Amino acid sequence: MAEQEKEAALPPKENFSEWYNDLLQVAEIMDVRYPVKGSYVWYPFGFSIRRNVYGIIRELLDKDHQETMFPLLIPENEFMKEAEHIKGFEDEVYWVLNGGTTPLDVKLALRPTSETAIYPMYRLWVRSHADLPLKLYQIVNTFRYETKHTRPLIRLREITSFKEAHTVHATWDEAAAQVDEAIRLYSEFYRRLAVPVLPSKRPNWDKFPGADYTVAVDALMPDGKTLQVGTAHHLGDNFAKTFDIKYEDVAGEQVYAHQTCYGVSERSIAALISIHGDDKGLIMPPEVAPVQAVIIPILFKKSEAVLAACNDVKETLEAAGVRVTIDDSDKRPGSKYYKWEMKGVPLRIEIGPRDLEKEAAMLVRRDTGEKEQVPISSIANEVIERFAVIQFSLLENAKENLKARIFDCNTVEEIKEKVSEGIAHVPWCGEEKCGLEMDEEVGAGILGIPTDQDDEGNYKCPMCGKDTSIRVYVAKTY
Repeated sequence: MAEQEKEAALPPKENFSEWYNDLLQVAEIMDVRYPVKGSYVWYPFGFSIRRNVYGIIRELLDKDHQETMFPLLIPENEFMKEAEHIKGFEDEVYWVLNGGTTPLDVKLALRPTSETAIYPMYRLWVRSHADLPLKLYQIVNTFRYETKHTRPLIRLREITSFKEAHTVHATWDEAAAQVDEAIRLYSEFYRRLAVPVLPSKRPNWDKFPGADYTVAVDALMPDGKTLQVGTAHHLGDNFAKTFDIKYEDVAGEQVYAHQTCYGVSERSIAALISIHGDDKGLIMPPEVAPVQAVIIPILFKKSEAVLAACNDVKETLEAAGVRVTIDDSDKRPGSKYYKWEMKGVPLRIEIGPRDLEKEAAMLVRRDTGEKEQVPISSIANEVIERFAVIQFSLLENAKENLKARIFDCNTVEEIKEKVSEGIAHVPWCGEEKCGLEMDEEVGAGILGIPTDQDDEGNYKCPMCGKDTSIRVYVAKTY
């Protein structure tokens, strides 16, 4: 009975907030009991997910970026140089005031982001047009004193997995092309997580402090709110002027460089968990699942033969590069199914005496529950083929769900109705006054102008009635 109660412990996903918080603990992703608000501990299983997810972003970036590491501590005099940038972060900064019991001569900020840590060094490193483009990234922890309600992986005081890239270019247009490339990289990254995202250009009041413009990608969560899961900022020459980052061009002139920065955090994992999971727990795309397949021996008789077959299958799959384990514990099969379904293992492989008689194994998909008996002789190919099918199915289902929850709206009343279900696609005149009034009126904010918008069409702004060809995404956000 206790075991049955435990197996029924996860709330239904329709109670999303409760489901999400319980799943992080029960599936052993993060432990929220650390005694500092907004700081959480990765369980080893959750950290394995993180390692696999960030392995993809490293693979994508390493083609033309280099990974690096800058200090956590930023001197106050460097941090305060860029006034607009600092204004955007000043209420969120943690300051180190003492070294032991001795007051510091210069206060040190714990990085909320790393522009003011990295760019003093770029001033020393960039000398000539031959040094450009410079493309570096790091994956680090950052600290922000969040005053809003904190939530694991979504809104943190210590962001443990901030991937930030910082690039330097000769011209404004080259930097703009890099912003486009960053969004392309993020779209590919999320495609491999089977998470569809919506890129949009943020309105001016919501751009990164100190940037010329910001493009961000958002994912739609099960409760109808959007989660910003990546940003790319065109910094123009603003930071170059502040930190004196110049290069000598082909004519021998000293010219200010143009820069970009773009980031992804563990919010990517929050989206991954939330979009695919169900009432039974996690559903992991095979590429990032810590365990891709679990073998469950069904032991009645011929136990030795069954276990031997299971070990042979495990060796075969490991040789094919599959992350696989055998659950030969004393627990009953139902309890084993519960455990591995909770952890989102893409495929369960059941082998019992009857399967052995047919020289076969039973494959069970985590995402659909479909069962299929396959020959043991071709088990590696069968499993790898199922992985591709599962990946495709997860992505297509998520795309269909997103598409069904984007609504064309033309009036304030329509927007109010639809933002509780998903994303409203709304005309906007482009005026900040109307944008902010719309935010207040409908209880949801403008995300931005879709990057694939064709600027064709004749609409009327629902706030002022002016003609416009612009449509924007409006949604409730985290």
